[in-house]
Amino acid sequence: MSISENKQLVLGFFDDIAKGNIQGALDRMAEDLRFTLIGTTKLSGVFKSRKEFVDRILAPIGAQLEGPLTITTDNLIAEGDYVVVQSHGRSTTRKGVAYNNTYCQVFRIAEGKIREATEYLDTELVTRAFG
Repeated sequence: MSISENKQLVLGFFDDIAKGNIQGALDRMAEDLRFTLIGTTKLSGVFKSRKEFVDRILAPIGAQLEGPLTITTDNLIAEGDYVVVQSHGRSTTRKGVAYNNTYCQVFRIAEGKIREATEYLDTELVTRAFG
């Protein structure tokens, strides 16, 4: 894929999440996705499949949010198979805790899918919002 197509794939991923179209977002990820969430929170770790990513990150977070997590892209940089996104997200937990985090995500695209991702974020906020 071209650099422009890689950017559009990642932007579409965020757009799907914001619209609550989780299946659309998942369809943009490879089955053998390798996703790393930095830190030492209960959600942090290296997840070695799309299913593990859903079961250990998306489902637990989604169950605790009042609505979808809206992520706004601040900067998008791409070179070769990599797309780097600086962004910020907004949502609220069902307990009323604001979950307005900032992110830097590094994606590697292969064969038209997100194959690897590393997410850097405010881990203290993750702990405060999700335990």
